[in-house]
Amino acid sequence: MTEGAVAALAVLVWLQIKHLFCDFFFQTPRQIEMKGVYGHPAGLSHAAQHAVASIPVFLLMPVSAVVAAAIVVAEFVTHYHVDWIKAVIGDRKGWTVRDKEYWRGLGSDQFLHQMTYLAICALLIWLRS
Repeated sequence: MTEGAVAALAVLVWLQIKHLFCDFFFQTPRQIEMKGVYGHPAGLSHAAQHAVASIPVFLLMPVSAVVAAAIVVAEFVTHYHVDWIKAVIGDRKGWTVRDKEYWRGLGSDQFLHQMTYLAICALLIWLRS
């Protein structure tokens, strides 16, 4: 396996670990509750935790500070809006953990976050080649 392939896999592993912790261990009840209120500091802080926790990937696949900042900002904006859309739809529909739609929403939310991580990794690979 090439050094680049190892670095790409390491990036994906790091993004998976940080996602697990930011979404399921560090997220506060207030952050969960306020995600559907556009611009609320609790939802913004959750997305910021994700963006900041992604910074170590640039130790694995270095890029310029400008590119790194652009990726971090894009992740923040993407993560925030994916969470906000899921919260708004779930709140409007009144979905709870007992509803299959709740789980479809959660699964779709997580899928979009994972696609964001694949896009970050693909961009880093492309910039490296």
